[in-house]
Amino acid sequence: MKKLTEQAEEHYRVEEYGASAAIDGVELAELRRFNDDTGSFTELGRISDGVIEGLDGFRLAQINDSLLAPGTIKAFHVHRRQTDVWYVPPQDRVLLVLVDVRDGSPTQNELVRRVLGDGRSRLVRVPPGVAHGCRNLGSSPARIIYFTDLHFSSDPKDTDEGRLPWDFVGPEIWELTRD
Repeated sequence: MKKLTEQAEEHYRVEEYGASAAIDGVELAELRRFNDDTGSFTELGRISDGVIEGLDGFRLAQINDSLLAPGTIKAFHVHRRQTDVWYVPPQDRVLLVLVDVRDGSPTQNELVRRVLGDGRSRLVRVPPGVAHGCRNLGSSPARIIYFTDLHFSSDPKDTDEGRLPWDFVGPEIWELTRD
């Protein structure tokens, strides 16, 4: 084995490629994307009586479309009753940060970062009590299409969307990891 300089040995580390952290109830579902010379097509879900195939226990109530300006950090929010299912189109690149803030959860305080879009088609289920936020990593606007099992209300007496500070787990969580 080749010996490195003392300074390089001090900083040398091995990248971990194993399974990343998980939060109880958060699901990642890969979607099929069909490509041909005219473009692509992705089926986001087959819905029967409000139930999306493959998302057991989730009953669709609303579909939303959110546009993030380049570099925008939109965080953190958390629902007490609502489940979100997020989709970021493959041509966009969004960092999703999840933090389990459910008291007594088996994964309480667990933190997960996932890049959505970035050439892939998948859904992410975010259960109630898991704080979530995102950052547009691209140089153009990015889109998030998300499904909820509750209707949105802007009335403070009825809303299920609470806020936590953007730096709730530290401002460095939004930085790109660098080698």
